[in-house]
Amino acid sequence: MNFYNYYNRRCRKCCKSCKCNIDACSCSKVCRLPRVHIGPIKAIESKELLSVNHIYVANFNENTVSVIDGATNTVVATIPVGVNPAGVGVNPLTNRIYVGNLNSDDVSVIDGFTNTLITTVPAGDGASAVAVNTATNTIYVANFNDSTVSVIDGATNTVVATIIPVGGLSLPTGVGVNPLTNRIYVANFNFDIVSVIDGFTNTVITQIPVGVNPFRIGVNPNTNRIYISNFTSNTVSVIDGTTNTVIATVPVGITPGEVAVNIATNNIYVPNRDSDNVSAISGLTNTVFATIPVGDNPNGIGVNPLTNLIYVTNQNDNTVSVINGVTNTVITTISVGARPFSVGVNP
Repeated sequence: MNFYNYYNRRCRKCCKSCKCNIDACSCSKVCRLPRVHIGPIKAIESKELLSVNHIYVANFNENTVSVIDGATNTVVATIPVGVNPAGVGVNPLTNRIYVGNLNSDDVSVIDGFTNTLITTVPAGDGASAVAVNTATNTIYVANFNDSTVSVIDGATNTVVATIIPVGGLSLPTGVGVNPLTNRIYVANFNFDIVSVIDGFTNTVITQIPVGVNPFRIGVNPNTNRIYISNFTSNTVSVIDGTTNTVIATVPVGITPGEVAVNIATNNIYVPNRDSDNVSAISGLTNTVFATIPVGDNPNGIGVNPLTNLIYVTNQNDNTVSVINGVTNTVITTISVGARPFSVGVNP
C-alpha cells in the first residue's frame, strides 16, 4: 500500500508574567517560558542552548526539509534528506532533528546548529512518524509498511531495538512520547487501536481502542493526556495516561492530520485535510473552541509554546500557515517545498 496515495485519496484540485488564568486570558502578551528538563540525558551539546525558534518542514515530494526562522518567518535553509520525508521529531536539548523517510526506509539526522545532515540511520520499511524522548535521548520511528517501531539511541545514532506494537499488518502511522512517564504511544491505522510501550523495557504493556484509522499522536506530559487524530471517523480520542482509557472523543473536521499540543496553554491543534482548517481544542474541557481556516489540504502541525505560534503545512499550496494562538488567526503564510507533509519545532 502506498502511504502517500492512500492518505491523499481525497485530495481536491489535484502580561508580562501572565498571572491571569491562561485559558481565560484575553491579553495580547506572550509568556516566555523557561526551558525545563526532567530526568537524565545520555548526550548533550556543550554549546549553551538558547531559544532557537526554528521550524522544520518535511517536503514529501522534494525530499528536503525547509528550515524556517520563527523570528522572521523566512526559509533560512533547505536540507536534502531521504526519499519522501513523512515525519519530523526534534530534541531541543541536543538541537538534533530527526526525519523519517518513507520510501528510503531510514531516518535523516540533522544538526540544528549548522542545518546540515550529519548521518542517516536505517530504520524499518516505511519509516514515517518520529517522536523523541528528551529525558532518555531516544528516538522512536513508526515503520508503516512492516508494522514495527524502531528505537534509536540518540547518542550513537544506532537502532537498539525493534518493537512490534500489535502484530500483523497494523500499519503504524503515528507515535508520541511522554518523557515524564517514559511511555510511548503508537497509532495502529489498520487496527483502530493505540499501543502503549514501556520505554524502560521496550515492551507493549496494553492496547487502547480508539476511533477509526488512528493517524497521528500528540502528548501533554504535564497533564498526562494523549491525543489521537482518527483519520476516518473525524475525531480526536483523548487518553488518560494514568488509566490508559479514552476519557473523551472530540469531533473535529474532515480527515484530521497531525496533532500538536501547546503545553503552556493546554490547547491542542489538529489540521483537517478536507476541511482546509485547524480545530483548536481546549485541554481543560475537551471541546473545540475555534476553527481556523488555513490553506489547501493541511496535514502537518507544530507549536512553539514560547511564542504561542502554530505552524501548519498546506500540502496542495506548498505553504505553511502561521497562526497566532492568542487571536486564533493566520498572521502570515510562508512558501516552502513541494508537498509539505510534516513539521517539527525547536522553540
